Amino acid sequence: MTPRRLLRPAIFGVAMLAALYADAQGGFLYAQGKLDARYIVTLGGIPLGKGAWMIDVRDDRYTAAASGGTGGMLRLFASGQGTSASRGSVSNGQPIATSFSSSIQTDKKSDVVRMVLSAGTVKEYVAEPPPGPSPDLVPLTDAHRRGVTDPMTASLSRVPGTGDTFAPEACHRKVSVFDGRMRYDLQSSFKRLEKVRSEKGYQGTVVVCAVYFTPVAGYNTGRRVIKYLADMRDTEVWLAPIAGTRLMVPYRATIPTPFGLGVLQATQFVTEPYPQRATANGLRSQ
Repeated sequence: MTPRRLLRPAIFGVAMLAALYADAQGGFLYAQGKLDARYIVTLGGIPLGKGAWMIDVRDDRYTAAASGGTGGMLRLFASGQGTSASRGSVSNGQPIATSFSSSIQTDKKSDVVRMVLSAGTVKEYVAEPPPGPSPDLVPLTDAHRRGVTDPMTASLSRVPGTGDTFAPEACHRKVSVFDGRMRYDLQSSFKRLEKVRSEKGYQGTVVVCAVYFTPVAGYNTGRRVIKYLADMRDTEVWLAPIAGTRLMVPYRATIPTPFGLGVLQATQFVTEPYPQRATANGLRSQ
């Protein structure tokens, strides 16, 4: 595993491993809330890095930003850091991406992605450095960039309906993701409920989902890591709520690897709703 690959969990919140999907089913949500979270990433119990995730959800728009870097023993071999950000609109409580960007810098390499989206279609994107020629590459087409969302927006999992958010419906979802280089699907199913206690912030119930990864295009068929992820059946993501909304986001994610269990774990998960405001007709909006 290269340092660049080890950075991604800290920066994106294990976006590829989380139950990252876009749901347009029924139910109404006109709520607002925010999240200030901190995460650690370990492999086989060894610290690899730390990350931060800030999410702000309003009644008609949202922003999300993450940053992270190497830490622990990994810094003895290489150093690196990165950022990613997404923003868009909110329709009936469902985030819809309009832009995404990410940047990863290591000692010897850089990776930059920028995208502009409209109604699930990628209108513009830049990925630097571009992929090199390969006979094993599954080519991307325009069709692969339609009906998709970016990795960060996909991590904002909306629970349909108006009932309890700690329900199997939080997991029963599928999302099509384009990360600027690869198009893949993530599908999940309900496993169980757990209780968590953060060092700071959230204490309570989380929904545990099994997650399954399916590559679609923009990847090399000969890459062993792609086959490994596609065959994996033990990946989990633990979802916790953003207060004041019906959105759930990863609190913890785990994936078995040949080097031990990879874990993304929140140490801080501070979330609170925005206060409601009165409207001209005397009703209250959020």
